[in-house]
Amino acid sequence: MKPLVAAVELVNIVGLRVKAAVAVPDVETVVERAVAVVAITEGAAAECVGSPHGGAKFGILLEPLFDQKQICIVGAGPAGLAALKVILDTPQYKAGLWKPTVFEARQNVGGIWLPTSADDDEYQDSSPTTPLYDCLTTNLAHPSMAYTDFFFPPSTPLFPPASTVLTYLNSYADHFHLRPYIHFNTTVTNIDYQSPKWIVQTSSPAPSSLAKFDLVIICNGHYKVPRYPNIPGLGAWLNTHKATHAAWYRNPSSTLGNTILVVGGGPSGQDISNELRLSGRTVFQSVSSPEGLGPHARGRLSQLNDPSKGEVTFSDGSALSNIDYCIFATGYEFSFPFFPPHVLQPSVSNPIPPLPINLHNSTYNIFPLAKHIFPLQTAFPPTSLAFLGLLIRVAPFPLVEAQAKAVLAAFSNPEKLDQIGEAVDIMNRYQDLRTRLWASNSAPGGEEIQIAKWWHRFEPLEQFEYRDQICAFAGDETRVESWEVEIYLKKNLLRKVCNALVKTGEAEQCVRGVGHGGKYEWVELMRWMVKKGEEEDLEGKPRL
Repeated sequence: MKPLVAAVELVNIVGLRVKAAVAVPDVETVVERAVAVVAITEGAAAECVGSPHGGAKFGILLEPLFDQKQICIVGAGPAGLAALKVILDTPQYKAGLWKPTVFEARQNVGGIWLPTSADDDEYQDSSPTTPLYDCLTTNLAHPSMAYTDFFFPPSTPLFPPASTVLTYLNSYADHFHLRPYIHFNTTVTNIDYQSPKWIVQTSSPAPSSLAKFDLVIICNGHYKVPRYPNIPGLGAWLNTHKATHAAWYRNPSSTLGNTILVVGGGPSGQDISNELRLSGRTVFQSVSSPEGLGPHARGRLSQLNDPSKGEVTFSDGSALSNIDYCIFATGYEFSFPFFPPHVLQPSVSNPIPPLPINLHNSTYNIFPLAKHIFPLQTAFPPTSLAFLGLLIRVAPFPLVEAQAKAVLAAFSNPEKLDQIGEAVDIMNRYQDLRTRLWASNSAPGGEEIQIAKWWHRFEPLEQFEYRDQICAFAGDETRVESWEVEIYLKKNLLRKVCNALVKTGEAEQCVRGVGHGGKYEWVELMRWMVKKGEEEDLEGKPRL
């Protein structure tokens, strides 16, 4: 009987119970079949437990020994796809212990990279489902932004257009067979906690439905709700259709007029300004530090005056008139409309210490989160809810991969998350940001708001340290490679070199065939381009 006991114990380790599907003549036959199951489940366990009938050829049925854990993922953009793929790689999923379900409000994968046009119903919403404009290209070279186990195809332009990124995400979903787990055209309308489960309500063309989940992973992105600055006169300009947010910009429409003011100096503000100039418009750009940027650069916008005269005033007292149209490239708000206030309060947290006992959304940050992922509060288990992809100014795809691994490590072993240590880390970061704020003495707004603005914004090298720490927490051996840091620090120079090669017609030839021999072909090409840019002194500031 000892072999039978040993076999059953081994089977129990992977969470399965063996049942005889046919009559067996003796104990030895049962042992033989149980050992066969163990031999299969010790590896990937895919053949037996990847489907309800996986053990049929051995004459056995496999049933979960424990309740199957239900995992909900909100959103099938880059973060949601990464989370789903990481789940499918786990032994718990392969043993039938975890079941993922993804809810996606739109008709396909891609998130922000799935476009809408001015003719789509989605474009007419109070906030478009994506701010994707026609001329957008990535601001990171694709080897830096790709998932760690799935690269862009050979010969892809280093800074590809959005359509190429969407194709890449579709290929990722197809390659790893992710689509069967995704419910498209399904909007999450409410997420509430009723111990010990999360209750998720959805709506779609069919009637709304409720489902219970053990873990909810929030991957709905943060580029949907436009953020407008608090500037006197803004309402009059919006009401007279003399101003809009960059979320609605798609291309140089003729309705914009000839003299344009773009407010904001980030990537979208730069792209939109450049494209409008190329279309023949006169474009002024309001940025925080205009010094040395040329005659069309202005400082912070302080007031919008009479819209019929197109008059605006800047913080230095200077003014412009005859502005035909104003575009606000001023960022987006964190928005999670499916959470009731007792789960996520729509407010700024009070200064700390102590940490708040509730979770807050200031629209600039979610607070307090351990590792920028797990809610540290008392209303529900911190490892049962996770936020992916809140960090900004980072290489997002590999970062959300690492975060997903951390989420599952903590979900499978909640004691792994040291809540006291994480609380200390949060308070230390808060004090560091407060000290930086006092030293700068230049940021507008209250202290709590400014700290919230900076909370999920990493310094250039901070993201790489964070990724390594997250992977170590998850027990994953993946680490940031030195070239990733090297190229990220030169990303602006690299983009200038690529733009110069496009103008000379050499860009396509430079990337032709690169990547067939692996990612390090891309690394060598990028290093060559950086050296070329340094030799040609292309690192200066752009002029506006």
